[in-house]
Amino acid sequence: MNAGQGNIPEKVIDAVLEQHDIVDTVSRYVHLTKQGKYMKGLCPFHSEKTPSFTVTPDRQIFYCYGCGKGGNAIKFRMEIEGLSFPEAVKVMAEESHIAVPEGQGAVVNPPNPERERLLQAYEWTAKFYHFLLKNTEHGKAAMDYLRSRGFNDKVIDQFQIGFAPDRWDTLVQFLTKRSFDLHEMEKGGLLTKRQDSEDFLDRFRGRIMFPIHDRNGKIIAFAGRILGDGQPKYLNSPESKLFNKSRILYNLHQAKPSIRKLRQIVLFEGYGDVISAWEAGVQNGVATMGTSLTESHAALMKTMADEVVICYDGDRAGQAAAMKSIPLLEGVGLSVRISVLIEGLDPDEFIRKYGADRFNRQMIDGAVSTTKFKLIYLKKNHILLEEEGKIAYTKEVLPIIAALPSSTEREVYLKELASELQLSFESLKQDCNEIRQSMQKNMPDGDNNDKRWNNGRHKKGQVAAPTLLPAYHTGERRLLAMMLQDAEAASYVEKRLGDAFNIDDHAAIAAYLYAYYAQGKPPDISRFMSSLHDDRLEKTVSSISMMDTPPEWNVQELDDCIREVQKVPQKRQIDKKKEEMINAERSGDFLRAAQIASEIIALERQ
Repeated sequence: MNAGQGNIPEKVIDAVLEQHDIVDTVSRYVHLTKQGKYMKGLCPFHSEKTPSFTVTPDRQIFYCYGCGKGGNAIKFRMEIEGLSFPEAVKVMAEESHIAVPEGQGAVVNPPNPERERLLQAYEWTAKFYHFLLKNTEHGKAAMDYLRSRGFNDKVIDQFQIGFAPDRWDTLVQFLTKRSFDLHEMEKGGLLTKRQDSEDFLDRFRGRIMFPIHDRNGKIIAFAGRILGDGQPKYLNSPESKLFNKSRILYNLHQAKPSIRKLRQIVLFEGYGDVISAWEAGVQNGVATMGTSLTESHAALMKTMADEVVICYDGDRAGQAAAMKSIPLLEGVGLSVRISVLIEGLDPDEFIRKYGADRFNRQMIDGAVSTTKFKLIYLKKNHILLEEEGKIAYTKEVLPIIAALPSSTEREVYLKELASELQLSFESLKQDCNEIRQSMQKNMPDGDNNDKRWNNGRHKKGQVAAPTLLPAYHTGERRLLAMMLQDAEAASYVEKRLGDAFNIDDHAAIAAYLYAYYAQGKPPDISRFMSSLHDDRLEKTVSSISMMDTPPEWNVQELDDCIREVQKVPQKRQIDKKKEEMINAERSGDFLRAAQIASEIIALERQ
């Protein structure tokens, strides 16, 4: 078993590759078209205008001739989602209902004792706060408040909601009794220090506590809502070894199955909104940690979903935040729609006022396109009864409509605009076309501009023209290509050449391949690549696998390639001898020069 596999059994890796076809896996992110026995598309890893990203269904691998990335379905998920090998296997196994033995595949790096102690402290603290809320006088007022908001016991238990009493040392005493290092607890965000003193205090006091989990369900932080008046209304745990708010989404651990099934995320602003929506049947809802949406959040969402429905508060601040979120989400290739909440309500208030059915129908299913939302949002800044207001509004929205790739979409919005403002459709269309032409002139180079998100990964993705490889280099690659397809070809090469390849990576691949076949495994490029766990070797194998080789190996071709490979050390020896001969002649030792000349002739005859 390879250490790089994070102790995941080989049978699990094989089952994952069996269940995840390379074309299906890649097609989630790349539009592929068939070209002979290959599928081609624009590479998601670098910027290009002409498709050089190639998928080979019969070998279950991908390879980009532009940037050189390649591998099997697991490798693609690792690259596109920024996962380690064990993480990718675990995610893919979960998607296909493949059991990964308990405790295997989750830990790759050596355990961090301080981190483990913090996780333990957070888990016990969450249970402690939950107990205080439900079973003590301390929590009675908080419990009454939660019930007044429509939170029943079932949902309070499911989301492990708790209460931190308005006292200085409740948690300090709890953690001290359990022998936790209070300095560690302070660094981890559970405690704080009294000013001008070494005494420790509870960080959260008089607050309803919402545990925050990582994507695997471990509690790593808290959000505390003040009970009654006071500032700040919400207090998050500080950044720590466990918690980075720009990368964490509240409720992701519970929402994951629904998100993967629907390929959709509903993005809320607050924890209460997520919980109310969950009770209303929206179980793919998450929220940011009291902070603006970040690129990291957007990239994380892209790994699980195709669409995000933004369901922020209906007031001006909420809609402005939604407006800012659109380019971040579209920038990673997500489709975006926005819920337009009436009367300035937040989602929780809407559900309580109008019920779950109307919320699902109107706010989720009825969420509008980003273009429609931008038109609604910008309209509020202008008085459309006045000519100046109409002109100013038109100037703001026409560039938005002009940027749409679909002429049908542009026409729909222009007709709507003409009707609403009582303006000529033809004049609006003419203005729109002029803006569009101007935009296209200024469009930067990159992939197809309808998918501009693809340009961002490598803005300078210029690919050098391929260089002609030396004969021995091509010979080694052809040998490996035939060896990858046939165990007997590998056996033939092993007996006659062994590991005497001139290029170190080729020698390493050959050694791995001999070992792979020695275990009685059949030729399977995708599975062989999973045994390598070396990025450079995987890329090289992908590249070699794309070579056109005869369907069946023959002795003559193998022998020709082997001869080319074996010539190299002899040529190097001859070059060295020629250098020695020149040096002997320069020093006047003509007898030694003559001896070396005869050695060169003998080597050349060989």
